[in-house]
Amino acid sequence: MAAPIWLWAFCVSLTLIPSVFGNSEGDALYTLRRSLTDRDNVLQSWDPTLVNPCTWFHITCNQDNRVTRVDLGNSNLSGHLVSELGKLEHLQYLELYKNNIQGTIPTELGNLKNLISLDLYNNNISGTIPPSLGNLKSLVFLRLNDNRLTGPIPREFVSISSLKVVDVSNNDLCGTIPTSGPFEHIPLNNFEKNPRLEGPELLGLASYDTNCS
Repeated sequence: MAAPIWLWAFCVSLTLIPSVFGNSEGDALYTLRRSLTDRDNVLQSWDPTLVNPCTWFHITCNQDNRVTRVDLGNSNLSGHLVSELGKLEHLQYLELYKNNIQGTIPTELGNLKNLISLDLYNNNISGTIPPSLGNLKSLVFLRLNDNRLTGPIPREFVSISSLKVVDVSNNDLCGTIPTSGPFEHIPLNNFEKNPRLEGPELLGLASYDTNCS
């Protein structure tokens, strides 16, 4: 028995409605929105019925309508980050500083191969720094200071030749400070106020990060 024509027309209309849920980047950002408490309504324009997120406030896209910036610094947001952020493969700037974001840094952020700046400072983020962030070979700015991070500074970071600024001060990191690669030029005060951090590693000697967790 053939389907009624109204049912066929309804199904066709669904395929024609532009929706962010057909856009993986929009899906990822809307998942972030749902994980955050937005007291000042800065995410009010994040409308999931739009064809892509490029018209949303605080989002910048390139000429191909791919998301390149998320600018939500100092926005009175609370909540947690989501693994879906790792799907923003063209993202260059992730700016979420000076909020009250809790929870951990998703390991999936290591998928953001075009990321230049990761600014999560002045939040309430806990857990360890994911070694997967060492995959960010375009990264220039890594600012994670003023959180509640624990564990060692991942040695994977020494292979990020583009890295110019690292600030992990005022956390609860432990172990030693890398001294090779980009860390040769990072000032020691960018590591201060980590009571369990034992100072620069001594190359050629056994690491004493083994009891650091």
